[in-house]
Amino acid sequence: MRFFSDNAAAAHPKVLEAIAAANPLDTAYDGDALSQRLDGAFSDLFETEVRALWVTTGTAANCLALAALCPPYGAIICHRDAHIEVDEAGAPGFFTAGAKLILLEGKGAKVSPDAVTAACDRIRKDVHQVQPAAISITNATEYGLVYRAAEVAALGEIARERGLAFHMDGARFANALATTGESPADVTWRAGVDALSFGFVKNGGLNAEALILFRTELFDEVAVRRKRAGHLLSKGRYLAAQILALLEGDLWLDNARAANAAAQTLAQSAPSRLVYPVEANEIFLQASADEAERLRGQGFDFYDWGPGEIRLVTSWDQQGQEIERLAGAITALDAA
Repeated sequence: MRFFSDNAAAAHPKVLEAIAAANPLDTAYDGDALSQRLDGAFSDLFETEVRALWVTTGTAANCLALAALCPPYGAIICHRDAHIEVDEAGAPGFFTAGAKLILLEGKGAKVSPDAVTAACDRIRKDVHQVQPAAISITNATEYGLVYRAAEVAALGEIARERGLAFHMDGARFANALATTGESPADVTWRAGVDALSFGFVKNGGLNAEALILFRTELFDEVAVRRKRAGHLLSKGRYLAAQILALLEGDLWLDNARAANAAAQTLAQSAPSRLVYPVEANEIFLQASADEAERLRGQGFDFYDWGPGEIRLVTSWDQQGQEIERLAGAITALDAA
């Protein structure tokens, strides 16, 4: 019973149907009819004109955006546990051709306005130190905490004051909005975000993510960078088909709500063990090595997450009986 990552979740049946429907011959790369619909679909969703590109991975979406927002001689401010620091094998430096990451502390992998201000103030304004050029945050964070629109706007205000670009890693953007109920626009461009990596693979997609540019003038540069990085697929219509299928009827939100609801069920089974509040679809629990092995012995698959902690991730396609069985097994740990 899989709880180690929503990356392993099934592709939604409607996504598979859309891929099959996209099979007939069309123009190559991103000139096809489906890819050409992305700008309009996302402009409607975000209530403003945007440019949208499909890419195959979240790492590519993050790093293509950061390469356009930060010069090789600049720095990107992010949390110490951000995906771009911990889980992308140096890709931000590779794509930007040398930009530095300035790492911040913050509970639950959240970046605070005070931490950003302090980091900027520590840097002398001379040629001997790398100057910050961008802020990158993750929503929901690597520990499952959610930025509300007001929190993003506070960071956006600092970005404007300091002349910094602002990127959001939205690998679990759907889960964040399913929790807050806020509009996509309020949590992004209205709050000062310049580019969003919009995750779909974790939420019912097969191999398609979206890079949303609220600064539309960046599109031509990012399109060239995507090609140069080897991410311009010949049959891009299959990626566009997946994204459009998940946008239709807000399926992306329905899937995220299902994953979040499963996470809440697990959280309620062990409130005293929670390391962080459960605000999306990730649950971090205190559990000894022996307790973790007892859960694995019952067929549950998950990651250890530091000494005495485990991470559970729920998915849109999780079966109700699996959730109930794991919830019962966690509750039983306290009775043993």
